[in-house]
Amino acid sequence: MRHFDELLEQLRNKLLEMSGLVEFSIRESVKSLTERDSLKAKAVLKRESEINQLELDIDEIATTLLALEQPVATDLRFITVAGKINNNLERIGDLAVNIAERSESLLSHARFPVRADIVRLADLAESMVERSLDAFVRKDAEAARRVLVSDDAVDDLRDSIYNELISYMKKNPAAVQQCVDLIFAARSLERMADHSMNIAEGVLFMVEGIDVRHQVRVQVN
Repeated sequence: MRHFDELLEQLRNKLLEMSGLVEFSIRESVKSLTERDSLKAKAVLKRESEINQLELDIDEIATTLLALEQPVATDLRFITVAGKINNNLERIGDLAVNIAERSESLLSHARFPVRADIVRLADLAESMVERSLDAFVRKDAEAARRVLVSDDAVDDLRDSIYNELISYMKKNPAAVQQCVDLIFAARSLERMADHSMNIAEGVLFMVEGIDVRHQVRVQVN
């Protein structure tokens, strides 16, 4: 039992470490975009290998726990959810890299203003990721539910950004590449929000044993 508890603690600590790195990558990638800061973009690219290694480490610990320790009940749910959260965190890290790369592409062109609605989208996506991870750490089902009902605002804002950038490109052909970069950055932010929802769904399964995937709406008490 002692070995089992030690492995569980390692799993929790690795997930917390990975969460910190991913949240750092989100913040720096967004700043690289909004502040036209190449150093922040490079900082995100540098962290990618660390996040990838942590993903492998977490998978190995979770596999060991499942294969050798035969966990049951809440421990089994925690380990199962930890593996899913691990995969979602790695994907969020990849999306931060995508934004950093788009930021560097924008730097190679004449200055082009980043729309205020993209900044708003970044704030929403970052908040959803942070709140879903906080719900996981605190085992807070209600906080997870609040993340799940945040997605409509993200989708609406993404659609508005797409439509306005496409319209701008039609009127200003010289700005096509910059607009494309911003569209892909907005897409990455929207996908981060999707992954935060996956994490929140995992928290509900871990805490309450319910599977809310594919449901239209989760009610918040």
